[in-house]
Amino acid sequence: MSTNTLSKETEIRLTDFFNKTVDPESLAKAIRQINYLIALSIIRDCETFQNEKTNLEKGYYWLNELAEILNPYFEVEN
Repeated sequence: MSTNTLSKETEIRLTDFFNKTVDPESLAKAIRQINYLIALSIIRDCETFQNEKTNLEKGYYWLNELAEILNPYFEVEN
């Protein structure tokens, strides 16, 4: 896990993005929907996705991590 901190410029761009483009909850929902479709395609042995399986696995993991930061779902106790 990386312990690098974000530059001020990156923080400003992220804040601007979430203030003007999309709210964190909507982005988290979109990420989860995309991850669902990717996982479903791999499960169904989509040939295109099979060729990029390693990259998809990494992307899937990091997108889920980002979704949890934006709007915790799996780590929230009910």
